Amino acid sequence: MEQYTNLMMKLNIAIEKVSRPVWVGLGVVLLAGVAVLDYRTGTQFSFSVFYLLPISLITWAVSARAGLAMVFLSDIIWMIVDILSGTRPANLLAYGWNAIIRFSFFVTPVLIIRLNRAMQREQIFARTDFLTGVLNARFFHELAQMEINRSARYQRPFTIVFIDVDNFKTINDTFGHTTGDTVLRTIAVSMEQQLRKTDIVARVGGDEFVVLLPETDSSTAPTVLTSLQRTLLDEMQENGWHVTFSIGALTVTGLQLSVDELLGRADQLMYVVKNGGKNNIHYSSHPEETITIQLDL
Repeated sequence: MEQYTNLMMKLNIAIEKVSRPVWVGLGVVLLAGVAVLDYRTGTQFSFSVFYLLPISLITWAVSARAGLAMVFLSDIIWMIVDILSGTRPANLLAYGWNAIIRFSFFVTPVLIIRLNRAMQREQIFARTDFLTGVLNARFFHELAQMEINRSARYQRPFTIVFIDVDNFKTINDTFGHTTGDTVLRTIAVSMEQQLRKTDIVARVGGDEFVVLLPETDSSTAPTVLTSLQRTLLDEMQENGWHVTFSIGALTVTGLQLSVDELLGRADQLMYVVKNGGKNNIHYSSHPEETITIQLDL
């Protein structure tokens, strides 16, 4: 199911790269081609199933409403093809009845695709934080556990980062919660833009974020963290928001701990910064517990 969902998401991304007018034009051309073949082959061969191709394409690439429009157009074209082919029922009411039957047949892919999209949206909502759009704590736990297992099996490093937004309450008190929400969304977007696509960002509290950096060892993690904090601070300064970031980070290699235990350790490192004046990074690695680096910005 997970592989199917990822495949559908990739397919949607590929479809969105092409403009909707192009998809509409392609659907109309495809429908015209099916109608011509249906007419030229006469009544001996049925092409009804091929009408579903342009309907499905338009529904998936454009919208369900556009798909319904294609359903009506396909129904009308099929009726015209029947008339031009010499298919004339004795009872004129048969035209209306056949049109209704064809409509119910054509509308099936529209309903299926719309149901599929609804299921995808539910899965996305179940995984993401409604405010910022990054992952929520629950799904982060699932992905982090997978990375822990992979690290333990293949002895590969990863870094887990706990970020607390300093003085965030002041933003809400001074500018209101709407601005506070904008600050959180901006932080989330900035982190996703700064980090790699393979890195995982999640919101785990009101003003707390966690980041998982796969394949990031003790030699590269400090550089990544310093660059990330500087990017966030520059973004806050440009918008006139007087907030900073206390960051605790832990690099692990092949250590089989639970996600909660790792987050707890990263949280403790973050509180070292909080208690020491905020706006800094406290970094450690395991199993080399003696390596603790204080990064001054």
